[in-house]
Amino acid sequence: MTAARSSLEAHGVPVPVARDTASLRRSVADWRAAGLRVGLVPTMGALHAGHLSLVKLALDQADRVVASIFVNPTQFGPTEDFAAYPRTEAEDAAKLAAAGCHLLYAPDAATMYPAGFATAVTVEGVSRGLCGDHRPGHFQGVATVVTKLLLQALPDVAVFGEKDYQQLQVIRRLVTDLDMPVAVVGGPTVREADGLALSSRNAYLTAAERAVAPALYRVMTGIAEALTLGHSPAPLLDEGIRRLLAAGFAEVEYLELRDADTLMPLDAWSIDRPGRLLAAARLGRTRLIDNVPVPVHAGAG
Repeated sequence: MTAARSSLEAHGVPVPVARDTASLRRSVADWRAAGLRVGLVPTMGALHAGHLSLVKLALDQADRVVASIFVNPTQFGPTEDFAAYPRTEAEDAAKLAAAGCHLLYAPDAATMYPAGFATAVTVEGVSRGLCGDHRPGHFQGVATVVTKLLLQALPDVAVFGEKDYQQLQVIRRLVTDLDMPVAVVGGPTVREADGLALSSRNAYLTAAERAVAPALYRVMTGIAEALTLGHSPAPLLDEGIRRLLAAGFAEVEYLELRDADTLMPLDAWSIDRPGRLLAAARLGRTRLIDNVPVPVHAGAG
């Protein structure tokens, strides 16, 4: 493999590391010359079991897997946690190697956004509302960096987590609209035993906040169950917000029922196609997001 290797190997980490696009493409070209199928798992690092499940899913879909680590500045707002976001590359590389990843792509900001960079990718529709309203510019940053990563790695398949469900739908729309020859696969959300979705930002939670955090999933699964029985969404969502605030959440940015594919709001009495219940809530300084599927309810049709 021809990817540039970093000093991580001196610490016993066996995963090759590419720092630039040329090195990444040489490795991918070697694999393709051998008739191998290539998978990509984009991440921002601070890896946990959820990320590693995406690597394993990619290994089911491809012969060789690249995982990228890049804390993308363009998807953070001016008051968000870009500077504080955990950066643990050596530990992440060891986890990737143990998971069977074949190559770590770890470019710096100058590689991804060189001097004079002037292009942004915007995906309308699915990027509106939900996190799109509460994090202006976020999905433009996501769409731009994912477009670059897909063009740099040219994978056959790219795997993203369903925990960031709106982001997943933005990427699916992007790939479809731009005729990119890559299959986008969503990996199921990985949870703690008490239901809390794994997230790198969970490290921000205090012990007291961590005890409260699973209420988000409990409330959402209760609402989803009631929706599948045909109950009207509006009162369930209102009660869910009250329960989360009573549990100790400082703010519920949104708790909404959307079409699972288009993310358009679902009609209160016509839940005749799969839905997705999505939420974002603040607990201390931590912003938690989650989502659960809502199958067609028993009385539909």
